[in-house]
Parts: sequence; C-alpha cells; structure tokens
Amino acid sequence: MDAPARASASSNGAVRFPLSPTTALIIQQGDITQWSIDSSSDAIVNPANERMLGGGGADGAIHRAAGPELLQACYSVPEVRRGVRCPVGEARITPGFRLPVSHVVHTVGPIYHSNSDPATSLASAYRNSLRVAKEKNIQYIAFPAISCGVYGYPYDEAATVAISTIKEFQNDFKEVHFVLFLRDIYEVWLNKANDLLKDENSAP
Repeated sequence: MDAPARASASSNGAVRFPLSPTTALIIQQGDITQWSIDSSSDAIVNPANERMLGGGGADGAIHRAAGPELLQACYSVPEVRRGVRCPVGEARITPGFRLPVSHVVHTVGPIYHSNSDPATSLASAYRNSLRVAKEKNIQYIAFPAISCGVYGYPYDEAATVAISTIKEFQNDFKEVHFVLFLRDIYEVWLNKANDLLKDENSAP
C-alpha cells in the first residue's frame, strides 16, 4: 500500500497539501507581488475593485509593482456599466507586465457587511479567477485572501470558502498557492486547510 499523502512544509514556511495526484495547494506567508513559479504559465490574482483602476492594499501594491502598463491594460477592459469593468464575483485577465508572472487575474470580492450573500459572491470570485486562468493555460496561480482587508470578510469564513472552492479545480492546475501577507491570515488558512483537506491527506 502506498504511503498516505500528507501536508509537508518547506524551508521557507510554505506548506504543501496534495489535492490530487497532479495538483497541490500551497499556503505561505509573503508578498504576492514577488511570487513566481514559471514566468510563461503563472499568474497572481489581484483583489480589485469594480473599476479595476487600482486601490489600496494588495490591489495598489500589485499595480505599483506591475507598472503603469497594467493601469492602461485595465482601462482597455470594456465597462459592463458605467464605472464597472469587473462586477463582484467575476474575473478579468491581463498581462503581468513588470511583475515576475505572465498574467494578472483581476477579481472583485464582496464587501462582507453589505452583500446579501457574501459566501456565494466570494466563491464566484475564486471560481471565475480559476476559470479565466485555465482558459489561458495557466498552470500555477497565487491568490491573496480576497475580501479579508477593508472589505471586512472574517478570516475563518473566508478560508472555508476559498479552500472549498479551489478543491473543485483539483485536476486543472499544477499548483494553486495562497500567498498571505499577514501572519494572522496565514495561520487561519493553514488551520482551515488542515481541517478541510484531512480526507485527502489521510487517504491511501
């Protein structure tokens, strides 16, 4: 009988969880603007706003690292209604420009206290990000904790939605990463992955 597949930690603190024989979920603390695996087939996810023209937090950091070309690319995304290029729960994709990745996937998470069904909207943001990445043959993708900044999504609830949704794509990518800036969020994500993925990590 084969040994059970289990989570494993690397020297840089990244913890790897096997989702399937071909796909791993990797959780690490770090700066998503510096992340890269394979510059021809990787992407990071930008937690954007509906205008897609930059903002605070990770959104602003990604725009600064990518350079002004990213803003111009976002301007070229057609509005679906006045001032809205990417509605909540949807995703758009642009090149990565000066970032060390090939693409940026822009998605808009819900504002927790003003969204009537934040869990569904957050799951849609993750799901649609993965769908547009798959269409571009992305093999490695890194997410921040969408909606966990000024949008106020509770970390534990957000981690449950995020990891559960990524499990739906367990045969579509080589690696799905969470690159989490804050230690508190990293620890919540790690605990939630250990809980939600225990079946995968103990299966023969």
